[in-house]
Amino acid sequence: MKNLILSAAILLGMMSIDANASTHAKEIKTSISVQTEYTEVTADAVPAAVKTALQTAYPGAKLDKAFVNEKKEYKLEISVGDQKATVYSDVNGNWLKI
Repeated sequence: MKNLILSAAILLGMMSIDANASTHAKEIKTSISVQTEYTEVTADAVPAAVKTALQTAYPGAKLDKAFVNEKKEYKLEISVGDQKATVYSDVNGNWLKI
């Protein structure tokens, strides 16, 4: 009789441990970033304020390619010596962090 009661207690204990372990749900977070589309433009289409800011911040920089989006933000691919970089500016020549 003791063995039967002990077995039942162990069995019930095991069932409650399993029930507690399965109640923990993992939370999954997903982030989506939307990239703004840029359209390539000629160097002549870049405003003078952006060109001036580029030469002030990066003396001797050569503008390789320029892109603009619908918010009039400019993506500039530049090269200074043997280094290449991509910088972002608004239409007034203020630098953006992207």
